[in-house]
Amino acid sequence: MIPGDTSERRFSGPTTGDERSILTDVLEAQRATLELKCAGLGAELALRPVEPSTLSLLGLVRHLADVERRWFRQVLAGQEGPARFSSAADPDGDFDFAGAGRPGPGTAGAAKEAWEAWRAEVAFARAFTAAAPDLDAEGEDGWRGRVSLRWVLVHMIEEYARHNGHADLLRERIDGSVGV
Repeated sequence: MIPGDTSERRFSGPTTGDERSILTDVLEAQRATLELKCAGLGAELALRPVEPSTLSLLGLVRHLADVERRWFRQVLAGQEGPARFSSAADPDGDFDFAGAGRPGPGTAGAAKEAWEAWRAEVAFARAFTAAAPDLDAEGEDGWRGRVSLRWVLVHMIEEYARHNGHADLLRERIDGSVGV
C-alpha cells in the first residue's frame, strides 16, 4: 500500500444526483489518485522505468498540468497562452525534459515547478467548472472542433484514469508500493 492512501475518501462521492456533481467528483478522485501515487517521493519522481521510454511520474504531473491548461483555460475559457511544459517544437517536452530521467540536483526544483503548475491549472479548472452556467458551455478546439464542458470533463476522467494506470506501475517500480 502507498502511505497515506485515502481510497475510501477519494471514492466516496455521489453515485446518484446531478450530472455535474458526479462528473466533477469522479474527476477529483482521479486527481487525488495522481497525488497519492506521487506521495512521499522526491527526486525519484524523475525515474524512468526502462529505456528508451521518457515516462516518469514527474513527466505525468507536467503532462497533466498541460492537459488541464489546454482544455479548461485555452479551449473552454478561450484564454491565450502556451502550454507550460510542451510546445509545437517539443510536443513531448512534458516528458522528455522531466528531470532527464534520473534524480539529480535540479529534480527538486523541477518537481516543485510541476506541482505548482498542476495545482494552478486544477484550481482554474475547478473555478471554471463551478462558474459555468451548465455542462453545455462550449469552446473551440483545433483538434476536436466544438467541445462542451461535459465532453471535457469526461475526457479528463479518461485522461487521468489512463495515466494513473501508468503512475501505479511507475510507483511500484520505484519502491514496491501498490494500491488504488
